[in-house]
Amino acid sequence: MKKILFMLMVLIAVAAVAFAGDYGSKRSAQNLPTIMDIAVDDTRFSTLVAALQAADLIDTLKGEGPFTVFAPTDDAFAKLPDGTVDTLLNDIPTLRSILLYHVTPGKVSSSEAVMLNSADTVLGKSISIRVENGKLLVNNAKVVIADIEASNGIIHVIDRVILPPA
Repeated sequence: MKKILFMLMVLIAVAAVAFAGDYGSKRSAQNLPTIMDIAVDDTRFSTLVAALQAADLIDTLKGEGPFTVFAPTDDAFAKLPDGTVDTLLNDIPTLRSILLYHVTPGKVSSSEAVMLNSADTVLGKSISIRVENGKLLVNNAKVVIADIEASNGIIHVIDRVILPPA
């Protein structure tokens, strides 16, 4: 029964995304802002934007793509131990690795992501993807807002920073 209920939830989610996609397809991807423009304009991503600037990744996320970005909010960065963000801003290679671990090549919508077990990141390391209690999880981060369309990909907002394996 649980499996049937889960599959029904997935089908409803896929249908909703497909309907929204059909409705939204009337807007050209060229008329949409880039991933970076969206992050800069959204105050929930000020820490992420500062980190991307420090790691010299702004132009990359303004580039052609397509990319899928699992974007941690300021609240997600605040969950890291005290001083971690400042330490990372002074350790650019590690910061860059962490940020690239949040990006996958290609555009993967939430309806596609629920069908995956993992995805390779731009860093070259895999992230796990699963659905638990009806929520999409990337490693242990919950996707709290899915499918923010950009001209060069898609953003899924996550509730914590994910760290690459050592």
